[in-house]
Order: sequence, then C-alpha cells, then structure tokens
Amino acid sequence: MTLEDKIALCSGKDFWHTKDMPQYGLPSIMMSDGPHGLRKQEAEADMLGVNASVPATCFPTAVTTGSSWNVALMHKIGQAIAEEAIAYQVSIVLGPGVNIKRNPLCGRNFEYISEDPYLAGKMAADFIRGAEEKGVATSLKHFAGNSQETKRFTSDSVIDERTLREIYLTAFEIAVKEGRPKTVMCAYNKLNGIHCSDHKKLLTDVLRDEWGHQGIVVTDWGAMNDRIEGFKAGCDLSMPGGSDYMEADVANAVRSGALEEAVIDENVDRMIDLILQSAARLQKDAAFDQKAHHELAKAAAGEGIVLLKNKDNILPLQEGTKVALVGKMAEKIRYQGAGSSHINPTKLTQPKNVISHTAFAVGCDERGNTSEEMLKEAEHVAHTADVAIVFAGLTEVYESEGFDRKDMKMPEGHVRMIEAVASANPNTIVVLMCGSAVECPWADNVKGILYAGLSGQAGAEAIADILYGKINPSGKLAESWPMRYEDCISAKEYANQRDALYKESVYVGYRYYESAEVKVRFPFGYGLSYTTFSYDHLQVQPLADGMYQVICDVTNTGNIAGKEVVQTYVAAVNSEIFRPAKELKAFAKIDLEPGQTKQVAFVLNERSFAIYLGKTYMDAMDAGQVLAEGWYVPKGRYNIMIGSSSQKIELMQTISVDGMELKSPKWQKDSWYETLVGEPQQTTFEKMIGYSYTCKQHHKGEFTMEDTVEEMKNESFVMKLMYNASAMVIKKGVGGKITEDNEADYRMMLSSSVGSPLRSMMISSDMKGGLFYGLLDMANGHVFRGLGKLIGIVK
Repeated sequence: MTLEDKIALCSGKDFWHTKDMPQYGLPSIMMSDGPHGLRKQEAEADMLGVNASVPATCFPTAVTTGSSWNVALMHKIGQAIAEEAIAYQVSIVLGPGVNIKRNPLCGRNFEYISEDPYLAGKMAADFIRGAEEKGVATSLKHFAGNSQETKRFTSDSVIDERTLREIYLTAFEIAVKEGRPKTVMCAYNKLNGIHCSDHKKLLTDVLRDEWGHQGIVVTDWGAMNDRIEGFKAGCDLSMPGGSDYMEADVANAVRSGALEEAVIDENVDRMIDLILQSAARLQKDAAFDQKAHHELAKAAAGEGIVLLKNKDNILPLQEGTKVALVGKMAEKIRYQGAGSSHINPTKLTQPKNVISHTAFAVGCDERGNTSEEMLKEAEHVAHTADVAIVFAGLTEVYESEGFDRKDMKMPEGHVRMIEAVASANPNTIVVLMCGSAVECPWADNVKGILYAGLSGQAGAEAIADILYGKINPSGKLAESWPMRYEDCISAKEYANQRDALYKESVYVGYRYYESAEVKVRFPFGYGLSYTTFSYDHLQVQPLADGMYQVICDVTNTGNIAGKEVVQTYVAAVNSEIFRPAKELKAFAKIDLEPGQTKQVAFVLNERSFAIYLGKTYMDAMDAGQVLAEGWYVPKGRYNIMIGSSSQKIELMQTISVDGMELKSPKWQKDSWYETLVGEPQQTTFEKMIGYSYTCKQHHKGEFTMEDTVEEMKNESFVMKLMYNASAMVIKKGVGGKITEDNEADYRMMLSSSVGSPLRSMMISSDMKGGLFYGLLDMANGHVFRGLGKLIGIVK
C-alpha cells in the first residue's frame, strides 16, 4: 500500500462506512448505532437519531436492562441485535456504553448501565460475547471519563489516578478482558488534559498492553483531535469520513521524520484484520425473527422493571378490579431515549391498549403540562375506580444525548397529576417512565410505585403482566435514588463549568451515600418482589492465590415462583486509606420455586480487596514507602456481606486478609475524604491529582480549532453570525417551530454543531479545504487571510 492509501484507510469513507480499496482486496464495511437496538440509516445519515432508520427491535435501554442484573439476558440481547445487524449487512454495532452514572442529571444516563463499575462491566461483557459470537463486532464506549453531556466535546475530565482506575476504567477493563470487543470507541473529552483520541497511555499502555485489547480504536463521531498524535496513541479509525482531516499533515510528518511510518503500519494492520474478518462473516439473504425478538424485548423489560413500593400488597391486581388509567404516557408510552440510539421499532404497544381499565383520563399533555380541567377529569375517573394507575416520569425533552437535565425534578404537571389522583383514590399506583432517578416528593401518598425506566417496544406488555401478576418483578436498581438532588455529592460541581472536576473521588453513588450516611429514597440494588426470600448459612472459605469462596443458601419463603438478585459486598474494616463503606464485588440472579432453596457460590479474588495507588499516594505515604504505581491489597480485616440491596445486608462474616501494610497519604489527614463532612476541598483535590488545576480558555487572537462557535461568538462577529445562522437552519430543519416533538432534536443538533470544536464540525460536515481554517482566522481578527483561505487562494 502507498503511504497515502494507508493513511486514508484509517479514516472513514462516509458517515457509516470504512473505505473500500479494491486494488488491495479491501471491501467497505458498515457500522451502525446499537446499544439497545440497530439504528441503520439507509438514506440521510446523522449521529443524533434525527433521520429515519430501518425497522429494528427496540430493546429496553441500558437503564432497564441494567436493572435486570441478568448477564444471560444481556447475552441473548447481544445475539439478537447481531442477528438483525447481519440481516441488514451491518458489520459493527456501536455499543454497549459503560460510562459510570456519576450524577443523576447526565442526559445520557439511560444509555449507561450503572453507577457501579463491576455491575456495568459484567453486564457489558456478556452483551459483547453474545453479539460477537454471531460474527458482528461491537464497539465498547465511550472511553473514558465521559459522564456528562454538557460541553462533552470540549471538557477536560480531571480525575485522580486511583479514582480513574477503581471507578471509571474498571467497567471497561472487565468488558475488554471478558468480552473481547473488536472495537473500542474513544470519547470526545480530554482526560487530565489530553484528548482521548491522542491519549497513548489510555489507548495503548492501558487498553492494549495491560488489558490485552487486540482490536481497533475508533473515534466517537468527530472526536479526532490531532491525527498525528492519534496515530501515535493507537487511535486507528477516525469517523465519520469524507473530510480528509489532517491526512496531508500526517503524510508530511512521515516524510519529515516526525512520525515513523511503522506506527501507521500498526494501525493499518489492525484495520485490515477487522475489515477482512467482518466482511467474511456477513451473510447474504439473512433474516431475523421479528416475533421472537419482540418476545425477547418483552422478557428483558419484565426482568428490568423495578417494583419500588407495594404498600398493603396492592400489587398484583386481581382480575375484575375496576382500574382507572391516568396520564398521557398511558396512550403514548415513553419507551426509549433521544439521540443516536433512537430506534425505529418493528412493533410498539401502548399501555392503554393492553391494561384492562374502565376509565381513562389524559391528566397532562405531551410536554408534561396540566390544567385544572385535566386534573378534575383525572380526579373524577380515579374516584370511580377501585385502583388508579398513573403513568408519569420524564418527557423526551428532559433527557437526551447532547444535553443534561437542569434538575432532578419531574414535570410539575406530572407531580400535580399524581397528587390529584392520590387525593381522590387512596389505592393509587404510579408507573414511572424515565431514564434516570427523579425526585419523588409524592412517594408517601401512593401505595405502589413501578419503575419501568425506558422499557423498549414491548414495555407496555411487560408492565401489564407485572401489574396483574403474570410476571413476578425481579428488577433491582442499578443506581441510587437520592431524596433530592442536593444530596448528590457532585451536585455543585456537575456541569457548572467548562471542565469536569471529579472532586468526590471514589465516592460515587451508593459508595458516597452509605459512607456519609446520607438517606436516599431508594438504595442501589433495591427492588421488591411478590414473594419473599431468606438467606442462611454463610461460609467464607480461603482458596489458593489470595482467593476466597463465598457460599450461602437462599430460600423462596413465599407461595409463588420468583427471582432474587444475590449481592456480595466487601468492606475494609478500619482502613488507613479512605475507602467506601462497601463495594459490590459479586452478584447472581437465581430463580426459585416456592419453598425451594439454592446454594449460591461466589469467588472473590485479590482485586475484590485491592485499591489502586497512584503517584500522589506513593509520594505522600506517611510511612515513606517506595512502591510502584499499581493495585495493592491492604492487609487487614474485611467484612464479607451478602444482601438483597446495598442497604439490606442479610449475612456477614469478617475475615483477615493478608496483604501490605499501607499508610494513608499525608494530604488525607482531616480532609473531606477522611471525614465526609462538608464538601471536597480544592487544595486537597489538587494534591490528589498531583497538579494545580487551571481552566484553559482562549480569547480573540488565540482561538484554535479546539474552540466552539458558541464560545467564540461573544468575541467574534463572524462567529455570532455563524451561531445565529446555524440555529436558524436547525430550527427550520425540525419544522420551523420548536414543539414537544422536536425540542430534544433541536437542542441536540444545536449543541452538536455550534457546541462542538471547529475541527469536529469540519470532520462531521464532510467538508474539505480551508473553510473552517478561514473562519478561524476571521474569528481571530485576520479577516483578509481568512477570506483567502475560504476561497482557496491562501493555504
């Protein structure tokens, strides 16, 4: 291959395809979004789910499948999505997503599995195995430290090495080592000052050398920063294609000796392997069983829906119960999120059509607004029924790729609707449809709460079967639900500035709430059943190589069959170095008939007890220990806990574990990390990360291709014009008027254009030449030079 062809192969052909090079026997292969279903676009392509895609099964999103805690189920979903990919001649499915749910407001939380890295990694690994054993590649995303949508294109995720390893990389590590995905997708953001696409330590030292990843690294769409540094880092494929972004610069760097051609060869070798393997596995005239996949989607929803409250055993309902349905979502279900994972379902069922009812009231409109007239009608139908079921949650405009939520509240109209119905009928049940935790000030006023999450195209059928007892609910929350947003430790920091400062360290989700003894509405791992379970006979037995076997008996003590998620937590007793109160280290979902007992066994290894110590810990050890950066098991006592949730521990045994005598770093003493009183201090955080943090922002005269139109418009008339023109074009493109049906699309498209760096706009717009470089010069005040680049007379 010529140098130019090798460089070109490492950029896409268009929005969804790799380049075909018949002169070398290399065909083009296609990739499509697919965390919870295939989104293949055959006409106009986009990365935001705006344009139409082919019919495919819309499985529940990760917020719901994650709550199933069922790895075998994830395996089947991976297989089914792969079968649909093969039928549509798609070689790579872009998913799953394992970014940590650091904060409830992340607009993309519905696409991510959990706040816990162990649970997220295990579930993702089985999804990957299921898809790849069918011959379809997956793309584990978004690597790494991408836990917010606000300024996702430009923010720097500032994370200390210990937190990065223990929380934000662990899910990826498990999924890579156990799932073996053919591709990993690098994120838009910087990680400690270096763009993920340029990050050699992340993409080569950790991902390949430590974890053994043998596939390619592909950028998120438009995420490539410096193509020369990207080659050096091991970022193989820049997507989308069409702009030839920095290809000439790479060739010049090779010719000048600044970049070794052998580095490019390594990237090209991986690309050729992927293309030839993927093309060979495609099957012509393949088809998939739509009915069977719909039933699988229903089963997945049935296992992921969580029963949060069941006072007086109001559920399951008895046949013949007079039921009133209330809420717009009962006739127009919210079953998936907005953005790049938006699926065109093969079939869609509405709750109103599958739940027996004697009366219905709309209660609110699609935006979540209500009126006195709507509320009176809702009260009336509720009063005439034995039971009232209210469908509520978050409308699409509240959560989406591209933007974060403003708060944790539900629409005011939904809250008023629930309160009105509950006042009219004491037997009120709320079915919640949302992709993340919401504040529930009305929870004490209703008897039942069923969290459907975003339950996919068959969600309504699963909800109906749970309400009437045909399915015994077995979902458990994969994230904590705080009482109010202010209780979240990252609330003040989250998305309030250009960069993301992870000051809370390892105290994410239940790790914080339980360590700081902050009351939550619903804890991590929590979920009710229509039956009951008992736990007995805990045994913790040492094995070889620092491993332990944990065994217990679980019995179904009720009168119907049910499934229980058995959770194993480990807690260090009196640790010198700060650690969470407990951490999930194993789990299993078991099926039990009435009266049946099963023995459940887990194996804990050294990583179950280990912490990661980076340089800032080593340099500040009180004992003056000189150690290499890495994983260490602190010597001491550990509580091994078996529970049905993080807060309901059924069995516990304390063991002594051999390891190293580790002392705390000097900066830990009396800090927030040790006391959890108040808020994390900036000075201690900087000692933990190892440098003084400064937010780097550019001004007129120093703008670069890294800056956004949105940021530059306040100092540049040209960029102000471009911003207004972009907003006008996007508004026209969604219909000319912002409505409930298109507001999420509008906000996504606006943030993904004028909110992305000029280099991303150039890559994603499929434009070659000097347009964006000319605009940049003009923004910096060099008007004539910029005009010269625009018309091509200046390079």
